[in-house]
Amino acid sequence: MAQILAPSTQWQTRITKTTAPCATPITSKMWSSLVMKQNKKVARTSKFRVMAINNENGTINRVESLLNLDITPFTNSIIAEYIWIGGTGIDVRSKSRTISKPVEHPSELPKWNYDGSSTGQAPGEDSEVILYPQAIFKDPFRGGNNILVICDAYTPQGEPIPTNKRHKAAEIFSNPKVEAEIPWYGIEQEYTLLQTNVKWPLGWPVGGYPGPQGPYYCAAGADKSFGRDISDAHYKACLYAGINISGTNGEVMPGQWEYQVGPSVGIEAGDHIWASRYILERITEQAGVVLTLDPKPIEGDWNGAGAHTNYSTKSMREDGGFEVIKKAILNLSLRHKVHIEAYGEGNERRLTGKHETASINTFSWGVANRGCSIRVGRDTEKNGKGYLEDRRPASNMDPYVVTALLAESTLLWEPTLEAEALAAQKLALKV
Repeated sequence: MAQILAPSTQWQTRITKTTAPCATPITSKMWSSLVMKQNKKVARTSKFRVMAINNENGTINRVESLLNLDITPFTNSIIAEYIWIGGTGIDVRSKSRTISKPVEHPSELPKWNYDGSSTGQAPGEDSEVILYPQAIFKDPFRGGNNILVICDAYTPQGEPIPTNKRHKAAEIFSNPKVEAEIPWYGIEQEYTLLQTNVKWPLGWPVGGYPGPQGPYYCAAGADKSFGRDISDAHYKACLYAGINISGTNGEVMPGQWEYQVGPSVGIEAGDHIWASRYILERITEQAGVVLTLDPKPIEGDWNGAGAHTNYSTKSMREDGGFEVIKKAILNLSLRHKVHIEAYGEGNERRLTGKHETASINTFSWGVANRGCSIRVGRDTEKNGKGYLEDRRPASNMDPYVVTALLAESTLLWEPTLEAEALAAQKLALKV
């Protein structure tokens, strides 16, 4: 297996003062053992040089062997990692439990509970929150038949708690009008990697700035690409898990990356994005790097981080679909404020009309124009059918909210004819 060794700004090994005889490089198999921090045998510096000492007793090797132990030949039991969204609406929480046999569907799993007072989701005097299993993925960290379980959260009385956005999304996607249109989503999740101790982008000089944007987008090289090992590890882990990840690339701002999930149908889009975010959090945890989904992590002449959402319905994908797309754009223009309010916290710092964004206060659309709220591709215009790209969502958006709102606004919500006519005139749309 390839060693997880990157250029000097990422992870390297070195020997510090110790009585142990040798230092060993950090391989991909050893990521998990680093988090154990065995008696100060794991050290990190501001330059992200990570060291593991293989002492005479082989402590780290023994822990590593246990972490990689395949329990399948010895028991029918599996480990299920129950994952849910925490009180901020963006943090992911999880805990593990033993299941007596492998499962194939969430309905085979038991409900569980957690202390909501410790996650900001319930008062201390009535703290029990119930987890309902909703989607299953293979566990890329434990392997075998072990699983990751995406859950949503309810009160003991069966009511969805305020941070449970999946419940309403599932209601929208189960509407017969929405089901008949088979909505597809492709979400471009951007994120930024930060140095642990200083919370400054990976690869940037501490307290300083790299050269201007331009050389970093989709680049290769130790002076232009920072965090590729994390991106690649995440890509493979998502494929292993069964997440519908379709690609990845380095972004315009150094230390920033993007991956794409989709096309996914309906509620599946949100499940897959949340599972992919959890996996990314775990990988950055093991690599000693901080993940942020802040939509504008660095102020100034630097790109923000978004979650552009590509969207189509059955009618949009069929002949004559461009007219359906234009009608959807009209509806989206009339609900611009509703969408902006739901598209992520801090998005006003990103949607300034600069750095490939439209102004947060003005709705716009265009063909191949990345400075618009809604972009339509050249192929869609040429073929007369296809999809639209909503470029407004921030990187920290809730995918359940964004995907469901797009379906609601374009399939279930109907404007008055007068409002539609005025919007069409304003946007120069002939529908």
